Amino acid sequence: MENTIVCFGELLLRLSAPAGQLMLQTPHLDTCIGGAEANVAVSLARLGHGVSMVSCLPENALGIAVRDGLRLHGVDTRAIRFAPGRLGMYFLTPGAVLRPSEIIYDRAGSVFVETEPDAYRWPELLQGAAWLHVSGISAATGVRGAQATLSAMREARALGIKVSFDGNYRASLWAARHCDGTDVLRELMHHADLAFADQRDFALLLQHPDLGQCSRDEATSAAFAAFPNLSMVAATCRTQLANDRHDLNATLYTRSGAVQARGYELHGIVDRIGTGDAFAAGVLHGLLRGWSEDKILDFGLAAAVVKHSIAGDFNPADEAQIEAVRKGSLDVRR
Repeated sequence: MENTIVCFGELLLRLSAPAGQLMLQTPHLDTCIGGAEANVAVSLARLGHGVSMVSCLPENALGIAVRDGLRLHGVDTRAIRFAPGRLGMYFLTPGAVLRPSEIIYDRAGSVFVETEPDAYRWPELLQGAAWLHVSGISAATGVRGAQATLSAMREARALGIKVSFDGNYRASLWAARHCDGTDVLRELMHHADLAFADQRDFALLLQHPDLGQCSRDEATSAAFAAFPNLSMVAATCRTQLANDRHDLNATLYTRSGAVQARGYELHGIVDRIGTGDAFAAGVLHGLLRGWSEDKILDFGLAAAVVKHSIAGDFNPADEAQIEAVRKGSLDVRR
């Protein structure tokens, strides 16, 4: 199968405290594989697309296990490099009731962070692709990650490949670099065709604090004016009532207008991590299928809703399972 989507970013090991416990309250951690761009890659592969993952992993048993975890879901891992070094990780303390979840990153000095940008031969890696998907997280990991992401986006544009960019702002990673990432992220956004971002992202990128307080419509209009290559912006909107009770809806903007998805009331949330990536994958799936804007957005939001019911970073749901949620069916599938 031809790889129509190329995803680039750091692959991570997630270590989580058991539900209802604080970190190391008992000497037990649950593990799973994750990483924002890898989450998108897995979702798209499960939805039937040819997907290639570009990254760098440590040349040891951990790196091999992470690679094999993507292979299990049908992701093409041939573009993943192996080199001496360590695997990036993050530690999750799941929230409960009114206690928020907490994440601690342990990514400094990982093999991905230390890989030189010119190690990725983008003309070859992007050959035959229709889309490149990247996120602001790679840029936040360090100078090398930022340069590699920018190089990938520039090469994609030169080859006529569409670029999908998820802002995925990570304040703690930028704080570790002693900056807010504005200049770097603004340059990346200049190369995006599709952005997953909201008014807070655009307020930062355009250095216009008032945008963060104005409507999403106004902020998106300002973004379209500032970034000529940008043709579509998609974003979810979440209201948190408790840790396992959220209201979720979404909007899709183009230069000719906007569509709004119907909202969902989510109760008994299993795992919120990776839901934004499931949304991004759902939107890309609809674009690749040539659906109407309404259906693209509805499916993307339904994919995010499904992910709230699945533990781990990945969303392994197929199209039929997501469609069942989109259509409101709770019947047992037999």
